[in-house]
Amino acid sequence: MAGNSQRKGSVRKGGKGASVGSGGNVRRGLEGKGPTPPAKDRPYHKAHKSAKRTERVESKRPPRRTTKSTDAEWVAGRNSVVEVLSAGIPVTGVYVAEGAERDGRLRDAFKMAAEHGYPLLEVTRSELDRMTAGAVHRGLAARLPSYEYAHADDLLDRAAAAGEQALIVALDSVTDPRNLGAVVRSASGFGAHGVLIPERRAAGMTAAAWKSSAGAAARIPIAQTVNLVRQLKSLQNAGCMVVGLAADGEITLPELVAADGLATGPLVVVVGSEGKGPGRLVTETCDTTVSIPMANQLESLNAGVAASVTLYAIAQARS
Repeated sequence: MAGNSQRKGSVRKGGKGASVGSGGNVRRGLEGKGPTPPAKDRPYHKAHKSAKRTERVESKRPPRRTTKSTDAEWVAGRNSVVEVLSAGIPVTGVYVAEGAERDGRLRDAFKMAAEHGYPLLEVTRSELDRMTAGAVHRGLAARLPSYEYAHADDLLDRAAAAGEQALIVALDSVTDPRNLGAVVRSASGFGAHGVLIPERRAAGMTAAAWKSSAGAAARIPIAQTVNLVRQLKSLQNAGCMVVGLAADGEITLPELVAADGLATGPLVVVVGSEGKGPGRLVTETCDTTVSIPMANQLESLNAGVAASVTLYAIAQARS
């Protein structure tokens, strides 16, 4: 009889009105799941597994750091500011004191600042005294940005990108920023791929180093390392031969460039302070030490000149 059927679903429950819905589950089940994720994000795809393998390899390497010098540096004085601007050293701003006498040097500084697009700011004399820590500025100062140091591995990458055998200059116990600037200039001029310096007890890229480099610091990377000995060993493991310049070297510079493969292969030249050369631990890490023949044994070369002579000889051998 109609209405008395016992079949499941034949009787509407709940009386009049709409029946209880699914709570949107049916509708949501019919909705799409969005765009397909990239292959590297799909766990079972080979691209994902390859990316994971690369992550595991990279995690075993020491992390790369791009460090900055501790603080910006001020260059005070009309002659000093003009020299910095003439050398092409980057500055974040040129500051002039209110009421400063307009002479030829000041006008030169204004002109070069405008040509390079550097901000020219006028401040009170007391404010300029405070910013330059009481230096004799004669109404003019410039602020240099903190220098960004590269990582030592970047120097090898630069050589690989150029398709060349690596040539790196490492400094040990060189505390004079002018010597650092001279080495940077020679390294850039003779085809080195970078300069490596210790983070502590060594000259950094100050205004004096920038000026001595004659702008070369903007064309070649300079890397800092916490432990020079450990970094030299890492470069050796990467296939580089490490040679240290010393007055009593095991071989002479002519012998180095004449030997088959020594000067033309991946090479790190370690330069120390005048007279003493590299420190004991650094010298022990070197594969060999090299001396520059001198006419008078009492004569010695500072770091900048020694590096220049050595890099010139290596460049000649490589050419």
